[in-house]
Amino acid sequence: MFKWFLRNKKEKLEPLDFSILKTDIHSHLIPGIDDGPSDIENSVLLIKKLKKLGYSKLITTPHVMSDVYQNSPQIILNGLSELRKELSSQSIDIDISAAAEYYIDFNFEQRIGKEDFLTFGDNYILLEFSFSQQPTNIFEIIFKLQLEGYNIVLAHPERYGYYRLRDYKKFTDRGVLLQVNILSLIGYYSSQVQNIVEQLIKNNMVSFLGTDCHNEHHANLYNKCYTNKYWYELADSGKLLNNCL
Repeated sequence: MFKWFLRNKKEKLEPLDFSILKTDIHSHLIPGIDDGPSDIENSVLLIKKLKKLGYSKLITTPHVMSDVYQNSPQIILNGLSELRKELSSQSIDIDISAAAEYYIDFNFEQRIGKEDFLTFGDNYILLEFSFSQQPTNIFEIIFKLQLEGYNIVLAHPERYGYYRLRDYKKFTDRGVLLQVNILSLIGYYSSQVQNIVEQLIKNNMVSFLGTDCHNEHHANLYNKCYTNKYWYELADSGKLLNNCL
């Protein structure tokens, strides 16, 4: 579908923007409620940049972490409403909605079955693990969520250094969908993370691609992926579900 071409005797790729994805499912764009933008001016700046990159729909996902970001659905949706008003006042035409990025901890597990979590698409719930410590009884938690009708999406699995390819296979075998970060493709987090994401792509294990955009620095780097061969493999894989939302 996407053709390689030769220039100066080196094999390169024609730039391909993110309009093929249509939808970004992971970002932090609502001001003042997590580690994303601190004010609405920066929120709008980031949204303009994402729109320029080719996105026509944004599903922003503020952190929900019991010890740090105690964001309720009401806080998130109120913030979304204010952001939409500002975008409308500036005539910025983009479809924006909100879900959440839920951190797996004891508090989260206790809430399963007792409240409705913020989701997107086909009742997808975005989960995040600790970067330093493997979560305990994670498959029990996943099973409980699935019994409640949630479809699990694991945020940036490539960044959990305690997992290997065989571990990710255990998740996908249980119906968990994997969402990798765009900047992982270019080694932004580390060469180890880049290596893992390449393995996931080679093994057709990636279902969603996300910006995980927090700030202007992130937004200014995404177009470096336009000619990354693994971005092309993902775009050509037929596995990505972003444009189904």
